[in-house]
Amino acid sequence: MPEVKVRKTLVQVETILHEGGPAPEVPQKRAAAIAVVENPYAGGYVEDIQPFMKDLEPLGAKLAQMCIDALGGDASLIEGYGKGAIVGVNGEIEHGALWHVPGGYAMRDSIEKSMAIVPSTKKVGAAGTRLDVPVTHTNASYVRTHYDAVEVGVPDAPRPNELVLVLVMTTAGRIHARIGGLTKDQIKGEDGLR
Repeated sequence: MPEVKVRKTLVQVETILHEGGPAPEVPQKRAAAIAVVENPYAGGYVEDIQPFMKDLEPLGAKLAQMCIDALGGDASLIEGYGKGAIVGVNGEIEHGALWHVPGGYAMRDSIEKSMAIVPSTKKVGAAGTRLDVPVTHTNASYVRTHYDAVEVGVPDAPRPNELVLVLVMTTAGRIHARIGGLTKDQIKGEDGLR
């Protein structure tokens, strides 16, 4: 199996105090942990790429902990999550899909009440490509207040033979959310949806 070769990691943190309306009692915090890694499959078609998912599991756990630490270190405060990948131009979109399992399960294993599927996005792009990583509630995908996205990017990545792998966590829903629907206090926690 290929070795995971990490060129660099980054952490991005936002603290949202308000969006033009009244300040909430507790600001929303959003963190993204990013790793730039060599793509072992860049440059040609490889039929069996699944083994690399297992290799990425330790990196997934590391990035999940980096998000938790950036948000204060208390995993019980995490309410939203998402994941994404940017594939360098010598790779293919399927190489970004390798992040689904190691990235998603790493977050679900590291926080409480994580029954909801982890939303995801991926694309192929050059260095500096930006990615909007979708976010939903960790325990119930239908909680509208937590539908969100966090924009990420690395100025010098991905290089043609690299992957940018991203995990995102949030401590609350959107500031000033008021479009109705299921709220976090109405979650039943039975199926990851409601």
